[in-house]
Amino acid sequence: MGNSYAGQLKSARFEEALHNSIEASLRCSSVVPRPIFSQLYLDPDQPPFLPEGNRENVKPKVEELDKELVHRYSQNGNLDFSTNQTVNEMEDEEEDEDMSDSSSPPIPYSQKPAPEGSCTTDGFCQAGKDLRLVSLCMEQIDIPAGFLLVGAKSPNLPEHILVCAVDKRFLPDDHGKNALLGFSGNCIGCGERGFRYFTEFSNHINLKLTTQPKKQKHLKYYLVRSSQGVLSKGPLICWKAPLSLRATDVANGNANGGRNSVLSSTVSRPMPHSTSPSPGCAAGDQASMSSSGPPKKRHRGWSPGSPVPPPGLAVPVPTIRPAARTEPLLSAPVPQSMLTGILQPQPIPAGETVIVPENLLNNSGVRPVILIGYGTLPYFYGNVGDIVVSPLLVNCYKIPQLENKDLDLLGLTSSQLLSVENMILLTIQYLVQLGPDQIPLREEFEQIMLKAMQEFSLRERSLQMSAQCVSVSPGQLPWLARLIASVSRDLVHVVVTQNSLAEGISETLRSLNEMKHQQKLPDYVVAICTSKIRGSEFCVVVLGQYQSRALAESMLTTSEFLKEISYELITGKVSFLASHFKNTSLGDDLDKLLEKMLQQRGESVIIPFNGDVSECVSSQEAIAMVSTQEPDLDVDTFQIYQPQLTVARKLLSQVCAIADSGNQSLDLGHFSKVDFIVIVPRSEVLVQQTLQRIRQSGVLVDLGLEDNGTAYQRAEKYVVRLDSEIQTKFEVFMKRVKQNPYTLFVLVHDNAHVDLTSAISSSLSHGEPSHGLADRVINCREVLEAFNLLVLQVSSFPYALQTQQSRISSSNEVHWIQFDSGDDAANEDKLYFGLNEYSKSLQWGVTSPLLRCDETFEKMVNTLLERYPRLHSMVIRCYLLIQQYSQALMALTTMASLRDHSTPETLSIMDDLITSPGRDKNGCGHMLVIRVPSVQLAMLAKERLQEVRDKLGLQYRFEILLGNPASELTVEKHFVTRLKAWRGKEQEDWIPRTYQDLEGLPCIVILTGKDPLGETFPRSLKYCDLRLIDSSYLTRTALEQEVGLACCYVSKEAIRGPIVALDLSEKEHEKANGSENESDELLIDLDRPQSNSSAVTGTSGSLADNGVSSSSAADKSQKQAPSLNFQTVAHSSVDEGTFTAGETLKQECDSLGNQMASSTTSKLSSLSSVSQVFRWTAHSAKDSKALRAALPRIVILSKAAYCLLSSQKSGNLPSSSSLLPHADVSWVGSLRPLLHKDMSSEEQSLYNRQWTTARQHHADFSNQGEASGSRSFHPRRLLLTGPPQVGKTGSYLQFLRILFRMLIRLLEVDVYDEEEINANHTENSEITQSSNDHWPDIEIFSKMSFDLSVRDPKYRTISPVYTEQLSRVKQETSKEAKLEEPKKRETVSMMLTKYAAYNTFHHCEQCHQYMDINPAVQISDSTLHAFTFSSSMLGEEVQLHFIIPKSKENHFVFSKQGKHLESMRLPLVSDKNLNAVKSPIFTPSSGRHEHGLLNLYHAMEGISHLHLLVVKEYEMPLYRKYWPNHIMLVLPGMFNNAGVGAARFLIKELSYHNLELERNRLEELGVKRQCVWPFIVVMDDSCVLWNMHSAHEQSSQSLEPGGSSKNVSLKSVLQHIEATPKIVHYAILGVQKWNSKLNARKAKAPFSRCHVHDFILLNIDLTQNVQYDLNRYFCEDVDFNLRTNSSGLLICRFNNFSVMKKHIQVGGQKDFVVKPKIMVSDNLAPIMPLQYVCAPDSEHTLLAAPSQFLLEKFLQHATYKLFPKAVHNFKNPVLAIDCYLNIGLEVAICYISSRPHSVNVNCEGVFFSGLLLYLCDSFVGADLLKRFRFLKGATLCVICQDRSSLRQTIVRLELEDEWQFRLRDEFQTANSSDDEPLYFLTGRHI
Repeated sequence: MGNSYAGQLKSARFEEALHNSIEASLRCSSVVPRPIFSQLYLDPDQPPFLPEGNRENVKPKVEELDKELVHRYSQNGNLDFSTNQTVNEMEDEEEDEDMSDSSSPPIPYSQKPAPEGSCTTDGFCQAGKDLRLVSLCMEQIDIPAGFLLVGAKSPNLPEHILVCAVDKRFLPDDHGKNALLGFSGNCIGCGERGFRYFTEFSNHINLKLTTQPKKQKHLKYYLVRSSQGVLSKGPLICWKAPLSLRATDVANGNANGGRNSVLSSTVSRPMPHSTSPSPGCAAGDQASMSSSGPPKKRHRGWSPGSPVPPPGLAVPVPTIRPAARTEPLLSAPVPQSMLTGILQPQPIPAGETVIVPENLLNNSGVRPVILIGYGTLPYFYGNVGDIVVSPLLVNCYKIPQLENKDLDLLGLTSSQLLSVENMILLTIQYLVQLGPDQIPLREEFEQIMLKAMQEFSLRERSLQMSAQCVSVSPGQLPWLARLIASVSRDLVHVVVTQNSLAEGISETLRSLNEMKHQQKLPDYVVAICTSKIRGSEFCVVVLGQYQSRALAESMLTTSEFLKEISYELITGKVSFLASHFKNTSLGDDLDKLLEKMLQQRGESVIIPFNGDVSECVSSQEAIAMVSTQEPDLDVDTFQIYQPQLTVARKLLSQVCAIADSGNQSLDLGHFSKVDFIVIVPRSEVLVQQTLQRIRQSGVLVDLGLEDNGTAYQRAEKYVVRLDSEIQTKFEVFMKRVKQNPYTLFVLVHDNAHVDLTSAISSSLSHGEPSHGLADRVINCREVLEAFNLLVLQVSSFPYALQTQQSRISSSNEVHWIQFDSGDDAANEDKLYFGLNEYSKSLQWGVTSPLLRCDETFEKMVNTLLERYPRLHSMVIRCYLLIQQYSQALMALTTMASLRDHSTPETLSIMDDLITSPGRDKNGCGHMLVIRVPSVQLAMLAKERLQEVRDKLGLQYRFEILLGNPASELTVEKHFVTRLKAWRGKEQEDWIPRTYQDLEGLPCIVILTGKDPLGETFPRSLKYCDLRLIDSSYLTRTALEQEVGLACCYVSKEAIRGPIVALDLSEKEHEKANGSENESDELLIDLDRPQSNSSAVTGTSGSLADNGVSSSSAADKSQKQAPSLNFQTVAHSSVDEGTFTAGETLKQECDSLGNQMASSTTSKLSSLSSVSQVFRWTAHSAKDSKALRAALPRIVILSKAAYCLLSSQKSGNLPSSSSLLPHADVSWVGSLRPLLHKDMSSEEQSLYNRQWTTARQHHADFSNQGEASGSRSFHPRRLLLTGPPQVGKTGSYLQFLRILFRMLIRLLEVDVYDEEEINANHTENSEITQSSNDHWPDIEIFSKMSFDLSVRDPKYRTISPVYTEQLSRVKQETSKEAKLEEPKKRETVSMMLTKYAAYNTFHHCEQCHQYMDINPAVQISDSTLHAFTFSSSMLGEEVQLHFIIPKSKENHFVFSKQGKHLESMRLPLVSDKNLNAVKSPIFTPSSGRHEHGLLNLYHAMEGISHLHLLVVKEYEMPLYRKYWPNHIMLVLPGMFNNAGVGAARFLIKELSYHNLELERNRLEELGVKRQCVWPFIVVMDDSCVLWNMHSAHEQSSQSLEPGGSSKNVSLKSVLQHIEATPKIVHYAILGVQKWNSKLNARKAKAPFSRCHVHDFILLNIDLTQNVQYDLNRYFCEDVDFNLRTNSSGLLICRFNNFSVMKKHIQVGGQKDFVVKPKIMVSDNLAPIMPLQYVCAPDSEHTLLAAPSQFLLEKFLQHATYKLFPKAVHNFKNPVLAIDCYLNIGLEVAICYISSRPHSVNVNCEGVFFSGLLLYLCDSFVGADLLKRFRFLKGATLCVICQDRSSLRQTIVRLELEDEWQFRLRDEFQTANSSDDEPLYFLTGRHI
């Protein structure tokens, strides 16, 4: 156990300064001594005060201390109080025996003068070298073997320690003994060695002493190195044997988790166990001292003597140092050291001791609790077992130094704003405002302190004055303190003394001891000492009966108080209490009464169900009674609901984020399988529940881990509980992990907050055997290092996992989605009802709230607590609860006289429990859970209640079960039979294994164990009795997990806005009752007998007031059919796995008429005047299913818990959220912002990570990085948090499923699978080639006609191209109803093969050089080259940029001197290289830097190829980042908004220019110009796979047509096409688009002359004069194909190859969102395409989009407006000259080229219904147009760049002769004039 104590001030420097200040003031002749403040801060030569200020994380190096010392300290475990930093070291007060107390100056000690010329500066040696620790803390100091570094104190430099090296033989051992006399030391400044006298040494180091130099007085500390290598002050050197136990020696040990039990009731008793000391002892073993001789300090390493301290012994109680008043609580943080508090002997000044009176507890009935305040606590002697010292508020008074950013965050100007006097007054104010049933809470008081400081800060800012002005002077303090206390109705007293606190405390204890029993005690006595020397000090003595007990008990951790309880039970201390409860409240002997009733009843028992309590049957009949029909129970359904899916997806996306994070911690592409293990805390029911979920979810089969047949048995191997066997099971699992590197394992740690003890501390503290197991498993090295293992920690109360030392990165936390009453909730049948909803329900204003506090019970408890002050309150509460339930049972069956002696709450619960099966044909009823944390008490409760039940004959009516985590459920056989009958279970051997299996069973479950472990309860659970959960549960996790038992999903109606009927007077009540029967509506009354005696209900606890009437007669006479009460509506919850019951709620009651009358609500008229009613319309009894709403559970709380949960004044979070989050963590400091009520769980997590730190025994404590910023997060660890019972298990099982699907999906790809379109207008070309030919024959091919129809399914919605065949096709006008929404394109999932093209997410060994740059080579190792050429089309020079990685420079030609890029190398037509393809591959890509399939390594089988990405300028950095090894061709900035036409245009222009350059270059080398390879490949970034199709040989076996296809590489496709004979005569070569029907169809010609798309070989030489339209956004390839064909060039499609195109959601052309140029408001309606044009100069909204884009979009949608005659009229198409534009699906376009000698479709005799002229050039003339004939009323659309060219065109083409124009028919695209709008004119044919 630690011997240090958290109450002192944290700065040694401050203490020394203070001491000197006091000393100086004593000696000083002038009145005002130099204040301590200036002494500390204003010393001119003082170096910056760094090392002490920054020492939060300093951990001394223990190696340099004796091994024994280390051993001794490692025993003591955690020295931390429940407060912020660790223990504060104890500093010796200077004891100058020689100093007289008079004010005469001391006789100076005559020192030898320093040698001439030597340095005499304090802190430096005579050689002038610095010895101060501040300067040397970072130095490496070499010291000889056997020497230690120690710190000496110089009186002139109180704030500094001087570093010396001393031979350790001359230093004492730990017991203050065995130091050799004399001295041997070295100066570490100048290195001088061998000082043999301390006098000589002290002169050398300039100590300048005024007294005889003694090593004992001036060598103060060992110096130790922290883990960061900083030298810092370590433990005190222990010069004398310990004299008396000083108060500073109490610290708190590991066992109590940081909440101190410094002294408590049990000091004077023998230890209950040999291993673990009783938690009541003074921190275990400080209290056990040897009983002979004077009081000695006991060291941790010694064996304890007699545990009974003889009277008169000083017992350690924490002390706090005095501080001068002018100093506002300075405190520097202390090194977080395990080695603090080496003990120092101290003489005890008189008046500093308190003798605790004998028999204090017996005489007064109170064990006072002393709350350490500020200043030195005295020593306690005598009967110290009767007082408790608590450090609860001590850290509130130690205000840490804060950095500026934290000060700003808190709104403070400095952290030193409150003087001690201010703090004393605040404390008194706080105590005055506490209610009689509240205890002081540290968190609450810290907020009060913070608010006070904020007010001072405001005042300081506004008045521009220092905080000192607002502090109270010590003279004013006493009367101000008394003034504040005077309003407390005598509950707070103030005692002021002048000399020491001891006087005030002694006085208080004496008066308490002599008090008469009738006298009323104050709850708190504040002892203040206003000493002139030491400034103000104070402490609080808590005398309130309730408060003192609650404070003492709250100091114990859960484990400790459970040990305490078992100790009280084992030693028989409870016998008085037990005998008190032998009698009923009426005074009869309980056992005799029960025997009497048993005899009266004889053999018969009360009927099990379907009958009143007064009906009896024989026990044989009772056993034989089986339900007549299967009730509709909600069992065994496992569904995954929407929120669970969403959370599972969030988990998955977080896993993907880890994989994408770039730190190589997870490579998802590596895995093809998912396996898992679930680790749960030690709870048999939880294991079975998890197994059930795994079996029902089918996840084992889905993941391919088990077969259908074996999955049921095999599930057990996937769930492991944390017990002694885990080690072996876990090793088996880790072996699987190592052996299957391609399987991704997920380790799910469910309820991860339950056991957080570190493995080390649990082995040291000999804690429970299960402690530290989770740490051993989850944090072991193999788990951290396994690259194929994800750790998913799941918790409803994750606070302890979210500390400063957390191992989980905050970005890896996945929080349950927020529940709101928005749209998501609207479509769910059930809503989650959790802690917040329970707290909010208190504001519903109903007469029977869901959260209740049983006031009557609390009053009884308080009476008993006064009577039995030595017992733990939980024992008393438990005995009382057993008695209450026993009496209620008796009252409801036989002894009605006992009714008034049961609390109404208990009575109504038991009444409901007993009567509900009686009203049900099947025997269904409700469950009551009573939470009894102590196993021994729970067993006692079960035995007692069972005995009462059996003797009353109710043993077949309801079951009583013990819910012990360590054992399985055991249910009586006849109840199992009943459960099986309900479920229709076939298996004979079925037994209930989880609480959910008990659905519908009327039962009491006594739930025991330290924590509830996340077990799910059935929907029939209706009541949670938490009356035993009181002030021992003052951490957030402890309290919330208890209330979490009641959380569940409820029907929406249960939360919907309640209808409140206000102010019904008695008469109206009766009227209401009378009319209820006729009412159509069914009233579900929430009214419930209620014991919160609120003003509204005015209940007095009497029977009539509470409306509890249960005699059968009354019951029968008052049946009111439609009054349905909470108790009778099936109270149900949904298990975690289900969010909404898919079917309507299960039926519990068959006939409303005889069931709805709950005996408890029979007296409606006596219910309170405010009632709240839920309404559902009832149609008939048949519909009662709809009524069976799942309602929230009813929770009965203790007063302490109720106050915390109901104090929710405003907003969402109950105030339990401001408590310490978990017993294993502590607050970082006392100043921190408030946790807001609206904080989301993400924000709460960040708050906890900033403001809480793991205690020393916490598993994360060791995760303290070297520097505070570098603590290591485990990269593959996630945390799933969500409220209790919300469905987390279902969610993580679903996550496993979708993780597996995603891994499979990573190996799959969605490709388009669409049949070709326009198959009905096919031209049947007679000329074909034989299907066996591999290449087209140019002779035959050139005779084939070109198929003008576009076949590509992506062009389903474009205008068909006019052919003669098309004019014969009848088009149905039914297509009038044009769907605005484009139809979703069909895709199919394909497995990727080894020849696929990949995006950036693919990683593998083979292609990583291709993808990633060598880490040694930086990204800048690719060079940027400008390349300029002139384009006739653009009429200007174009400058493109190439980015060429070093590795790709061999593909280019550079000039000799300046490395200027000259050209890109091209091969020759005649080259035959099997390991290369000749054509450069160009891939234009936009918006797909991650998703574009630009990795062609596998598709090209790894051979050499030239691949260029063509990207827009603004996207270049992104593409360069993701594809550092690719050659980029960057388009000029002017094309940033251009469409795909521009990219293709520039690719073609550049390639032609390059071809010319290469021809010129190679010509010089003797190569003919026509021998240079003229082809390039232009390929989309979505081409993923290539296939080769071969027709079957037609034979007798395969009569049906068809063929086979196989996947081939892009390399083989290109090499095949490049080998085409006479290839240079073809303009474009391509392949067909894949679809799944390709093989099934009858073989078609191997080559087609038709449109090709997406993947083409383009002959840039032949197509030199055919250009892509660089302005185009859509259909640029159709337009280009038509131009090429009309120029008489050959386009060939290879039908025996197909390309698969991947469906990519992002990028490409889809991303243009048309918005107004000037945004007026954010929520504008979307702009329709018809608004893309406007009249010139109009006030139309101008749009921010390119004019060409607007035009093309407008034309697609304006068909009916522009070409009305052409709609659905393919006989009369629209004539388009030199262009193809999509003008809508309903209109055919006849494409005509104006070029001379062009090939055009035959249009003799065709009347056109419209004319489209788009940017026409000089080839289009008036006489050309005169060749064509138009229908009367045909329409014209002329599009030009600007208005003037529009006018010129009309004149030049003589259009006005035949077409009629109106002024209003001129339009422009809706751009601003800077964006160069396009203009067009429409007209009609005359």
